[in-house]
Amino acid sequence: MKKIVAYIKDAYNELVYKVSWPSSKELAGSTMIVMIASVIIALIVFGMDSAFEWIVKFLYGIL
Repeated sequence: MKKIVAYIKDAYNELVYKVSWPSSKELAGSTMIVMIASVIIALIVFGMDSAFEWIVKFLYGIL
């Protein structure tokens, strides 16, 4: 039991004193980068899906 308490105390101390947290400005910038990358990837996947749908419909003569 003492090992578990010591582990929790060490984890807390490391989290509070040794971890470098990003500033609000850094966090906002990183969030924007992730959002923009997510939209770009979603558009690429949408484009590929639409192209494959068109190809399959063309091959089966549905168009």
